[in-house]
Amino acid sequence: MNHFKTILSISMISLGLVATEIHAATKWNVSTWGKRRAFTEHLEKLAEVVKEKSAGEFTLNISYGGLSKNKENLDGISIGAFEMAQFCSFYHSGKNPTITVTELPFSQDVSLADLAKISMEVYKHPTVVKDLARWNATLLMPSPLPQYNIMGKEGSLNSLADFKGLRVRGPGGIMGVLGKLGAIKTGVPFGEVRQSMDSGVIDAAAFAPHAHLATKTTDIGKWITTNLNLGTANCPVVVNSEALAALSDKNREILLGSVDTALEHYVDNYNNKTVGAFDKKIAEKKIQPVFFDADSTSQLKGLSESVRQDWIKKYSKDFNSKELFDYTSNLFSK
Repeated sequence: MNHFKTILSISMISLGLVATEIHAATKWNVSTWGKRRAFTEHLEKLAEVVKEKSAGEFTLNISYGGLSKNKENLDGISIGAFEMAQFCSFYHSGKNPTITVTELPFSQDVSLADLAKISMEVYKHPTVVKDLARWNATLLMPSPLPQYNIMGKEGSLNSLADFKGLRVRGPGGIMGVLGKLGAIKTGVPFGEVRQSMDSGVIDAAAFAPHAHLATKTTDIGKWITTNLNLGTANCPVVVNSEALAALSDKNREILLGSVDTALEHYVDNYNNKTVGAFDKKIAEKKIQPVFFDADSTSQLKGLSESVRQDWIKKYSKDFNSKELFDYTSNLFSK
């Protein structure tokens, strides 16, 4: 009998250990869209580093469209449908108005590394933290993107006047300026941009280099702006706040401590691979570069200031938009 009890005790202990191991393993689902590309390299690197540091105990399973539509990722985070997601603020500016401040045209071409630092500082601002908390979301890291430039299929762009009537797919800050020149903001899904441009639904698309390559606008484009400098998109990676709080101290430290490595990899990959591939494609396809002269640039800066003031006025009743704008503007000017 005693022998039987001993065997039973050992068995119970073994089962307890197994149960503990199962309980200790943490798997997070990550929602993004499209396919693996420069835009998602920090997610891929983060998953790699987290798995390595945790010896496989903590894993990030990245889904490219299998968990949610790109414009519904923030909603999915809010209800805990998945633990981590990537989205672009201009997809639904009403849901995340504070972070659209970084999409405003600051008329400066800052490096990706500096843009990542600026975004991380903005993400820590109390007004921004409060805004995203409405969605049970904590901002983890940005997806820093170069200044957007516009690729067009038909005709040519010889002056700012040629923007009048041009149907453009682009983010809020840029379209705010171009709208004042008569351009028409036209929304089409990311995966349908080339088809929409080819069929004439849109005339042009504003993207960073990786997205022009991913959507293959480079295969049909005839011209591209080179020094528009009207801003870029803010596409953060967020985590479900409850899931973050529920992590063990060890895994939370691993996750947060791996962000810098992930961003460094992202910036290095974008600068050394993506930009080069984009420039090569532009040359191969003989896409005509459009350069704005000093007078045009001066006019664009004036319109940019108007758009910035419009943003401050628009959100002044929702939060202290002037204070957040000044804070962000100061980061860009350092």
